[in-house]
Amino acid sequence: MMRTTIIAGNWKMNKDHVEGAVLAREIKNGLRDKQLSCEIVLIPPFTTLSAVIDVVRGSDIRVGGQDLYCEDEGAYTGEISGSMLNSLGCTHVLVGHSERRHVIGEGGDLLAGKLRAALGAGLVPIFCVGEVLEDREAGRAADVVVGQLGEVLEGLGDEDIAKVEVAYEPVWAIGTGKTATPRDASEMHGVIRGKLGELFGEGIAGTTIVLYGGSVKPENAAAILDEPDIDGVLVGGASLDASSFLGIVSASL
Repeated sequence: MMRTTIIAGNWKMNKDHVEGAVLAREIKNGLRDKQLSCEIVLIPPFTTLSAVIDVVRGSDIRVGGQDLYCEDEGAYTGEISGSMLNSLGCTHVLVGHSERRHVIGEGGDLLAGKLRAALGAGLVPIFCVGEVLEDREAGRAADVVVGQLGEVLEGLGDEDIAKVEVAYEPVWAIGTGKTATPRDASEMHGVIRGKLGELFGEGIAGTTIVLYGGSVKPENAAAILDEPDIDGVLVGGASLDASSFLGIVSASL
């Protein structure tokens, strides 16, 4: 089975609903004449989701949420449920982005609940894993990533794990301008597939989509995407400019 190439743009806490609609329209228009062989996912802030979904309706662009809560409804002020995202028209949702782990302080138990809530709501979870610089320099990068995978994914059934996408994002490369070399990224993607094989079998390990995220730009996207174990990219800052994001899309063609 061929794995689909995914180009996902995580806008983080940028772009209000007016700015987001403009950016989404520029991206949509820029894709109009391209023969796409990849899937495009835009991931704006919650307040911008509706505007972006309205703009891309009728196109092949998909839209995702940046987070969700592990319960479907209730007295959880400030939280957003998977069913709310689904009802808007979202198809994807990030789970465990490094900023949720290291800035907000989310741990494995909460992320396991969120990932299962995403699946229960019919969303594709993009589950993020990655090490900080201290772990990499101490030679613990693989152990950290394997641990993050196990504590959240272990216990999923075959039908559920088949719907999960994984994003490897070395924390030290996010927003820093530093990028893991294609070889470094590919090696860690191999580690990820090895753990998936251990948990779920080689069939799942071979078909799971694994993305790379961390200072992806038009200038380095082609080299990253050329690696056979890398199925796409989760783009941060470069997704906030249409020409930059479209340049990354072009690198995948």
